[in-house]
Amino acid sequence: MDNDTVAVYWDFENLHASLYDAKNGSGSYGKKQVRGKQQEVLVDVQTLYDFATTYGNVAINKAYCNWQWYAKYRHALLKIAIELVQIFPPGASAKNGADIKLSLDAVEDIIRFPHISSIIIIGGDSDFIPLAQKIKAAGKELIGVGCRASTNQHWANSCSDFKYYESFASDPQVENEEPESETVTVKDAPELIKKAIKQISKKNGEDWVVKAAIRPIVKRLDPTFDESNYGCNTFTELLNKYPDQLLVKKGEHDHLVRLKK
Repeated sequence: MDNDTVAVYWDFENLHASLYDAKNGSGSYGKKQVRGKQQEVLVDVQTLYDFATTYGNVAINKAYCNWQWYAKYRHALLKIAIELVQIFPPGASAKNGADIKLSLDAVEDIIRFPHISSIIIIGGDSDFIPLAQKIKAAGKELIGVGCRASTNQHWANSCSDFKYYESFASDPQVENEEPESETVTVKDAPELIKKAIKQISKKNGEDWVVKAAIRPIVKRLDPTFDESNYGCNTFTELLNKYPDQLLVKKGEHDHLVRLKK
């Protein structure tokens, strides 16, 4: 798993629009007075990125949108080092610009970077079905993410694996707020570890997680992570430091870890 490499492509406005409609009623986002103004934060950007890291190291991370209306997402997007691809809509009825650009980029990247093992497409449009066929024909794992109410079922079925956004995302309002200062702090080890365990557990459908799978995810979540920052020499020592939050037991080949309920 340590050598797996992931490319993530976000149809960002599609996801935001789906969440807006779910909150305010079907078709609400399409109104001119809504689309042509600064948008509130609705997408849980960090959780989606954390989910992507369970499939491997994120080598490509691109999001497609008309970004002039999405300034409030600035901090959340900067945190995950995403490449923002600007889409200028040529007209009110031209809604497929992001889908086309995303699909062309994904196919080009598959050819240029054959080491990529998994492709994650965040968006629910049926327009991605031809892309799904190309990705799977190239021997890549395709993971789709979309909102339950707006995802095209044929697109979902064309993926190797598909996750509904609502099954793991949360309210992003607090997480996406711009911090008052950019001070560097050591991130809380239990929270990083618990986040990694939750992501692996959701992916595998098991409460108990193999210890060896946890640390690579933690490092992807926070590349500055080091056990010595918490007074420990090994990852096992760090896990055993929090018996009130984590349970550790011997497995067949490695220790197993789960969250204490």
